[in-house]
Amino acid sequence: MKYNSHDLQMAYTEAIQFAKKHYENFPVVTFLIHRNLRKHVAIIYWFARTADDIADEGNASVENRVEQLARFEKRLQNLLNDRFTDKFDFALSETIKEHKLSHLLFFKLLKAFRSDILFTQFKSTDELLRYCDNSANPVGRLLLELHDIRDPKILALSDKICTALQLTNFYQDFKFDIQKGRNYIPLNDLASSGLNENNFTDPVLRNKLCAVMKMEIERAKKLFSEGEELLTYLPKKLRIEIAWTLLGGRKILEKIESSKCNVMKTRPSLKKIEMIGLLLKAYNYANRIS
Repeated sequence: MKYNSHDLQMAYTEAIQFAKKHYENFPVVTFLIHRNLRKHVAIIYWFARTADDIADEGNASVENRVEQLARFEKRLQNLLNDRFTDKFDFALSETIKEHKLSHLLFFKLLKAFRSDILFTQFKSTDELLRYCDNSANPVGRLLLELHDIRDPKILALSDKICTALQLTNFYQDFKFDIQKGRNYIPLNDLASSGLNENNFTDPVLRNKLCAVMKMEIERAKKLFSEGEELLTYLPKKLRIEIAWTLLGGRKILEKIESSKCNVMKTRPSLKKIEMIGLLLKAYNYANRIS
């Protein structure tokens, strides 16, 4: 089936609506994204969220999820060769072409979602960080490519922030991931406090798990600090957007620490008033370094 400009506009409009109705820690398509780029951010979000839902939502079997994700990957391969299943594929293809987006980044995201379906415990911190390189870092790089920012040094700083955000999300959603059979704390970190994959959720050993979580939180904080230089290379509105997200990640870590790292019981989140406050802080920060 051939698609036209009307189909393209409809796909982008529906992708923006799709992004707005899905819950994330921070809004995806905000006023801080340049008007001409919002539709492109939205269609990339549609791609990532659709694949993530295949991996995580519903009650499908592991085999069925793997099969669905393989079909979705085939759609990606096809749209890169101008063969489209629907208008969303057409729109994503146009976005990739217009902004010369790296194809590999989309395949890396799918690799991460496949890892979630076929989850195996990370033995080391290096394994965890390699996972983040597929699951989180491509998102930041795609956003920078949309702004035609491709300097390797700047991309590497983005990776630091995106990995820190992914780790923060793991700690935030810890109790829910455990219910899905996924523990994103590496075994070597558990072992450092005398824990293992069989006993780390034991309430009697909560203090030991808390000690591990403090170590994990420090790792995320360090990555946030190492990546913060990214903000100095960004246009002002994008600088505010990324600063807002970074501050939000730090606030979540702060809340986890305030709960005495009781991640098996609590899931910290940001209230609307807190998000507004963080936005003001991000705005002030961006003005100071402009």
